This record gives sequence, C-alpha cells and structure tokens, in this order.
Amino acid sequence: MKVLHLMRHADASHPAPGTSDRNRELGPRGRREAREAGGRLMEWLDPLPVSCSAALRTRQTLAELCTAWPALAAEPHAIEEGLYTFSASDLITWLASRPDDRDKLFLLGHNPGLTDLVNHLVPDAGLSHLPTAGYVQLHLAIDTWAALAKARGKVALGLFPESR
Repeated sequence: MKVLHLMRHADASHPAPGTSDRNRELGPRGRREAREAGGRLMEWLDPLPVSCSAALRTRQTLAELCTAWPALAAEPHAIEEGLYTFSASDLITWLASRPDDRDKLFLLGHNPGLTDLVNHLVPDAGLSHLPTAGYVQLHLAIDTWAALAKARGKVALGLFPESR
C-alpha cells in the first residue's frame, strides 16, 4: 500500500502588476492558515519529507508549517520544479517516477491539479475544491508508484481550514 499526502498552499495575495504567478506571496491570512494547518497535522501525522512546488507561495507555506511543527522542520524537504503545475496528469507523471522504497509521499502544490488528482484516484470523493491550506491523505492499493495512473484508493483523512 502507498500513502499519498496532498496539501494545497495557503492563501496567497493577488500578484502585484508585473509579478509572475510563480512569485505570488502568502498574505497574512495565508501565513495564519499555514501555521494552523501545521498544528493540526502535527496531531495526526508523524513528520515526513515534503516535496514542494517551486512557487514562492508553496515554499512559504512549507516554512510556516515547519514553524508550527518543529519536528517537520528536521525532515529533508525537496523543492520540485515538476510540482509547479495545475494538472493532475502532470502530477501523476511526476509521482509515477518516484522510487518505490518510499511508501509515503507528501506533496505541497496547487489547484486544480490537486483536486483533480483526488477525484481521479478516489472517484467517489466528490471533492469540489481543495481549499487553501487544505490537506487530504489517500490510501492506495498499489505496490509501485508507476501503477498510480490506474490506481483507486480511499480518503483516509481530510483536514481543512475553518470556515471563513
């Protein structure tokens, strides 16, 4: 069995004129959301390495998670260009190339790719929109990440920010 941890970046500010999407920063609400998410995740999970999109807002989300969850900060995280995508298909391709000795992967990325990935892997999940700083854990009945495209799993845990 493989376990996939998926988290969307926290709330980002609108880009200033001339700023690329990749360089959008977390706003004050996003920083708060990420720290709160770190506190919630700490109650449910053992720390594990995070593979994080190269976008600024995802890197800032990871930093805030680590502030709230010090044990997470000690893990060897990776900033991955391949995770700066909005496509479930791209995410599946990236995941399928991961080494099979890692049974648990934690991705920090973007919508709509993450929402679409959840709904692809768990068709009855009915997730309409993974909110900012939202987290979903999937259990997948596969032995290799290469088998992910045809895998079906179940949602084992979902943690979402409080209603605004």
